[in-house]
Amino acid sequence: MHELSITQSVVDVVTERTGERRVAKVHLQIGKLSGIVPDSVRFCFELIAADTPLAGAVLEIDEPLGAAHCRGCGEDFELRDLILLCPCGSADVQVVAGTELAVKSVEVV
Repeated sequence: MHELSITQSVVDVVTERTGERRVAKVHLQIGKLSGIVPDSVRFCFELIAADTPLAGAVLEIDEPLGAAHCRGCGEDFELRDLILLCPCGSADVQVVAGTELAVKSVEVV
């Protein structure tokens, strides 16, 4: 489960920036095409944050859809999963959004 190490990295990054100040909320963005399971991150967050200034913090996760550009027909289209096919049937697509993993904001008390 790579979500455990990803969540540990998120907690580490937040504590590096906030120090010992108590964190009330962490807002993440995890793209639908990132390969990261948001529910697993939520579960891991509670465990990893338990003995840190993030203990009890609310974790908000936005899950933006993916977007791609078809090199065959030139169409831009939405991707909801990792099936990289254009509506025209071409698999010659370039993913342009949806793979992100970012800490969007942190609220401290």
